[in-house]
Parts: sequence; C-alpha cells; structure tokens
Amino acid sequence: MLISYWWIAPALIAFIAALFVLNGLISLFRGHWVTGPLKMIGGGAVLAAAGAAVLLAQNIQTYARLTHERPVATIQLRQLAPQYFEVTVIQPPLADGGAARTAMYPVNGDDWRIEAQVLKWKPWANVLGLDTQYRLDRLSGRYQNIEQERTGARSVHALSGGDPQNGRILDVVIPWNVSVWDAARRYRKYVDAVDTLYGGATYMPMADGARYEVWITQSGLIARPANDAARNASAGGWVSVQ
Repeated sequence: MLISYWWIAPALIAFIAALFVLNGLISLFRGHWVTGPLKMIGGGAVLAAAGAAVLLAQNIQTYARLTHERPVATIQLRQLAPQYFEVTVIQPPLADGGAARTAMYPVNGDDWRIEAQVLKWKPWANVLGLDTQYRLDRLSGRYQNIEQERTGARSVHALSGGDPQNGRILDVVIPWNVSVWDAARRYRKYVDAVDTLYGGATYMPMADGARYEVWITQSGLIARPANDAARNASAGGWVSVQ
C-alpha cells in the first residue's frame, strides 16, 4: 500500500500537540504566565512522544516494504526415472480471483530452473508502494555435471503468468490500456524510479516428492524448500556433505 494507515494516528496526535504548543506560546506572549507554559510543556511532551511513534512507524514501514515478498509458484516433483522428473507448477490465483493454475511438465536433469522477466524498482519507489514486477518465462532442467550439461537430454518449457501488463499500481486499479513495463521503458528518463529490467532465475535440486516455494522479492526470484524431501535435497544437492 502507498500509505500505512496505522501510523496516521500518531501523526495526527503530533499535529494537535504542535497546536497546543503554539497556543501556549501565544498565551505566554499575552501574559498568561501560568497556563501558557503549562500548555507548552504538556503539548511538547505529547509532541515528542507522538513524533517518536511516527518515526518508529515509518522505520517499520520502510523495513516491511523493502523486505516484501509475494508467492510466485509452488513446485512439486515426482521422479519418473533417473534424472527425469514430472514437475508440477502451481501458480497462485490472479489478483481478481479465480482458482490456482496448475500445469505439469517432464524435466530432465538434476535441478529444476524457473526463469522470469523482472522489473525492479529503486528502494525509494518500493517504500512508496511499488513492488517488483515479474513475468514467468520458462521452466527447464539443469545438470550439475558440466559435461552432461553439454551432451545430456535437454528439456525446456514455456511458462506464462505473473503480473499482468495492465493492473494495479500503488494499490490503485489502472483502467486504461497502460503497460507498466512499456511505461517504465518509455518514461524512465522522466521518472527515475526503475532500477533495472532484467532476466532472473532460480533453481533447486530435484528429488522425488520434493516441494519448493518460489517467491518474488524486491530484488528478484528466490526459492525455498517446503518439505523434508526438498530440504534434504537442497542441503546436499550441490555439495558433498561429510
């Protein structure tokens, strides 16, 4: 969201307290030597407390915005043969509702890899409410052995999904035929909010029964193991554990 409403209350209290301080100052200049200072002291104390609350809330909002994550897909694996898996990709429902989208793909290799086009905003734009945008591009297999990567059976599948070209910006629905991606390219020199447009990917080891969660962070795609089979595979999938 563009504004965290839970810190508006202390901001309003700070504003009212500032008015009390001002009123006390006016009373002091009018010769009210008792009520004037009392209003200033009371208003100043409330102003300081409310100001501290506002700063704390803003720091919390900044941290929350810069570390914000959204689910991209759940990856479920079933082994069909050595280095050959059935990969189920489950995408969450679209923002306007509907059911989760599920598709299955045969994948050769030791690892699965998911790729996407990513539009990354600058941190100040993240704080204001703009989240990193993504478009899923492809799912493929990956061999850990370089020679096998050159000569082994390959598998790659086109993916679709992710943030729509036209959608929500700063939590507001854009009714016009406006593409965030095209606008970011076209008007970048006028509004320097885009950090980069790039192709991002994440990959994890494949194992029978493993399940992973793929997320989009403000920096790009990440994947996390979601069950014991995935945790065991990712713990020893790339490096020999002694």
